[in-house]
Amino acid sequence: MAFIMAMTFSVWNVLLNNFVVERAAFTGKEIGILQSLREVPGFLAFTAIYLLLWFKEQSFALIFLAVMCIGVAVTGWFPSEWGLYLTTIVMSIGFHYFETVNHSLTLQWVDKDKSAHFMGRVLAWKGAASLIAYGTVWLLMEWLAVSYNTVYMIFGFFGLFGVVFLWLSFPSFESPHTQTKKLILRRRYWLYYSLTFLSGARRQIFIVFAGFMMVEKFGYSVGDVSLLFIINYAFNILFAAKIGAWIGKVGERRALTVEYIGLACVFTGYAFVENSTLAGVLYVVDHLFFAMAIAIKTYFQKIADPEDIASTAGVSFTINHIAAVVIPAALGLVWLYSPTSVFLVGTALAVSSLVLSQLIPLEPEAGNEIAVWREKKA
Repeated sequence: MAFIMAMTFSVWNVLLNNFVVERAAFTGKEIGILQSLREVPGFLAFTAIYLLLWFKEQSFALIFLAVMCIGVAVTGWFPSEWGLYLTTIVMSIGFHYFETVNHSLTLQWVDKDKSAHFMGRVLAWKGAASLIAYGTVWLLMEWLAVSYNTVYMIFGFFGLFGVVFLWLSFPSFESPHTQTKKLILRRRYWLYYSLTFLSGARRQIFIVFAGFMMVEKFGYSVGDVSLLFIINYAFNILFAAKIGAWIGKVGERRALTVEYIGLACVFTGYAFVENSTLAGVLYVVDHLFFAMAIAIKTYFQKIADPEDIASTAGVSFTINHIAAVVIPAALGLVWLYSPTSVFLVGTALAVSSLVLSQLIPLEPEAGNEIAVWREKKA
């Protein structure tokens, strides 16, 4: 499932900035609105817990993975502002509901002492899928002059056929713990919620404006953007599993400290970069640091009650997207006047995350969620 998701979403993502600029004449304002709309289903991810009253998590994941593939397949048919808003919402509903349950199932099915390494391996598989997608996009569009619409349909329907294959080929796996079928907000998870919120806000600046800068400011073509993404995911294949294993050894606090210091430097670099090659280097380094975000998930896995995982996965996805709904549209307007200010907001968010990450215990567990004191169970 992770492979299919990564392949289809990567195609949507790598084509987006060029497609909206070339076919729909988007400016920073329209791309900001589109990305805010894309995040609305993520904000509503907490509703997944109610749908799980009728669906098993595994079936739920496959259904919404199929919805995402359909959204990608039809994107090229609607090269207008409102058409792109609509297809983006369809794709996003599938993507975010799938990712919510995918996160939950991973934390339920994989042992705590193996989860960081496992998530790193999954990132490597996602990297392989994305690498195939970007390489194929580059070949199809740069060498064979295939249209945007054809590329979207090829990958969207390929992903859909893959989902059908998974549905027919795999048995229904049982979860080791019966999950709570209601929303849960626990006071002792507050640090996890806070880091998740800041991560969502910061990531939006990377996803929306770093890629857009490459096209608008430095004139990157579809082929250029594809090659940049290929480098990103080649690094994922080579290093993601090792990063996961490293997090398992050094612990979440040390790993997140390295990530947030690095991201603060990268966002400051984005703010003032004037060289297209250096901008590309910053983009690759930025992507590599984000692999360390595994540590937030493994921190939660260690402090959580097992039966809370599905409910909290939905809640955390919503928390992650609170800022994501607002930031793209708001900063899209700021972008029109000062792109530098947009990236300095990212620097501030990275520094805030760094401060909070120091509260993670060296050995987190239920009852030892915060380094400076121990809270009772909420």
